[in-house]
Amino acid sequence: MSRRHVGARERRSSLPARLERRNALFQQWQSLLSNRTKRARSGEMIVQGVRPITQAIAHGIQIRALLSDGRAQPSRWARDLLEDPPGPVVELAPELMAELGEREDGAPELLALAAVPSDDLDRLAPTETAVVVVFDRPSGPGNIGSLARSADALGAEALLITGHSADAWDPAAIRASTGSIFALPVLRMPSHREVLDWLGARRALGEPWSVLGLDEAGGHELSAEDLSGPTLVVIGNETVGMSAGWREACDVVAEIPIGGSASSLNAAVAGSIALYEIQRQRRSTRHG
Repeated sequence: MSRRHVGARERRSSLPARLERRNALFQQWQSLLSNRTKRARSGEMIVQGVRPITQAIAHGIQIRALLSDGRAQPSRWARDLLEDPPGPVVELAPELMAELGEREDGAPELLALAAVPSDDLDRLAPTETAVVVVFDRPSGPGNIGSLARSADALGAEALLITGHSADAWDPAAIRASTGSIFALPVLRMPSHREVLDWLGARRALGEPWSVLGLDEAGGHELSAEDLSGPTLVVIGNETVGMSAGWREACDVVAEIPIGGSASSLNAAVAGSIALYEIQRQRRSTRHG
């Protein structure tokens, strides 16, 4: 029997079939909602919502437990999962499920206790025209989730979070992504240096990567840049923009022209526009 299956069996046997009260195990799960350190130490997170749970399972995220409110007539979605569960099933009292689901309108049918994916850059296997998005020191988990959703929808192959930042595995980030955060590699890097080392190795293989930074005063209009080759798109912190290290690493810093009284675009929105522009240029090239 593989180590993975042994581990799954041990987890299955160590978890109760039903949880009725706020014991140490429940408190441990509850801490995963708001305590980043606890998520890091345990390597676990709570996944809320039908689509995020479905996406996590579909994209191979390890489910360490499926939590159920034990209702007598579950939905077809819940019934299908409970009939062939991706991990051990623990039935919780409805009030406990409501707390873990962070809902005021009653208990969710299911929640998932899932393993946090690895931050290993070896998970990246870029194609010849890959787009990889970097979000430098984001302060809001909602923006991480929103950008992950756009990255998934607009053809990016990975999302890298660099520097001191909000956590990609915060429930708010997962909810904002509507599950897209599980559809592509999302890695957290200590700084820009690790990513630039990876990029240097790709360039040494002959891959013509360019680094495109976004800034409200970049001096180059985004749509005027050639974005047809493999591209690293760097979006800076919502308030202070890119770090000096990232700005220095950019081959070009581009801006998105805006009007009205707004001083800037939301970081996730700016990233989404850049991803759309990349796809627009590539569609034009294919159909030209």
